[in-house]
Amino acid sequence: MGRLNAMVTALWLAGLCLIGAVASAQEFSGLARVNGEMSRVKDAGKGAEIQLGLSQGVPYRLFTLDGPARLVLDFLEVDWAGLSPDEFLTGESVTSVQFGTYVPGWSRMVLELAGPMAVEAAALEVDPVTAAALLKVALHPSTPEDFARAAGAPQDMRWDLPAPQALNVAPQRDENAPLLVVLDPGHGGIDPGAQAEGGVVEKDLMLQFALELGEILVRSGQFAVQVTRDGDYFVSLERRTALAHQAGADLFISLHADSLTQGHAHGSTVYTLSQEASDAASASLAERHDRADLLSGTDLSHTDDLVAGVMLDLARQETQPRSEALARALVAGLKLQGRPVNRKPLRSAGFSVLKSADIPSVLVEIGFMSSARDLANLQDPEWRRQTATALLKGLIDWRIEDEARRALIRQ
Repeated sequence: MGRLNAMVTALWLAGLCLIGAVASAQEFSGLARVNGEMSRVKDAGKGAEIQLGLSQGVPYRLFTLDGPARLVLDFLEVDWAGLSPDEFLTGESVTSVQFGTYVPGWSRMVLELAGPMAVEAAALEVDPVTAAALLKVALHPSTPEDFARAAGAPQDMRWDLPAPQALNVAPQRDENAPLLVVLDPGHGGIDPGAQAEGGVVEKDLMLQFALELGEILVRSGQFAVQVTRDGDYFVSLERRTALAHQAGADLFISLHADSLTQGHAHGSTVYTLSQEASDAASASLAERHDRADLLSGTDLSHTDDLVAGVMLDLARQETQPRSEALARALVAGLKLQGRPVNRKPLRSAGFSVLKSADIPSVLVEIGFMSSARDLANLQDPEWRRQTATALLKGLIDWRIEDEARRALIRQ
């Protein structure tokens, strides 16, 4: 393994030196392109010879991996468009080849070997006039034991992702401490939301209801509250979820009172996240909000797409069931208090404010401003107080159930 790592380092330095020498004679830029006509893999006795033509020299490294036996070639980014796997593989010593982007800025070729083989020689030849390069690698048969000992990717910060760091263990939350609820009154500022006759707008109604609900939650002693806006100003959808994460929220509840131009929807509805709206009404509402493809709420700026996707999926495996349980509890609380609920009160949609991967999140349509009854209720202080009390009941029931379930998970 030490000999192979030394070879890898030497190859890296040689590649840099070759590029420097050529650059002094001829300036070139852009990706190195693979020359398919100059590239092939052929048998050499019981070993193999690999030849890869490039439009210019680039830094590269090589190493082997076991299970199955593979040879890996990494390059400063190259364009593989000119390479055909069928034409590239001309013998039986290499059974398959894959190539593409490794990490941003770097490219990788993986050759699956018919059996264990060791690197006998490797050289990158660069034409000083044309800058074209030819990489030659010779492989000779090896024993499975020797191959396994030499196999493994070298650790090199110029090529690899940083080594994983230990994370600080978050302190255990006091189960009796108030949960932090971030209330998100929809719209605001230049975005009025739904509008009704008489100058009534959704942004004003939801801000008023959020402040009244927040006061009732705080007085219960079981919840602390922050709001994404406390006045008539615009807050972007991305900023709303970012504020929840900056605050360390335990729950996120977005409050709306939309209006539908078709149908006669009325009553409260609670939404959780789904990739596609669950019905036509949900689709119509989702069009009123940003359907950004990126999931908000987690800093994944230093990871590639695959790692980000896995991290979000893992977080959502726990968060999504908790969000759905929260939605059910809120609907049950509304029904128990005799609050009017929609005939289909539990729905799902792709609202951006629900896309946080690690905070249980719901969007509550308190009512529909397109319904005369709902609009009158939304402007009635006593109705809002009773509805807020019903939501408090749902939150308390959810907290009890959630703590019990999390204790079982820990066991």
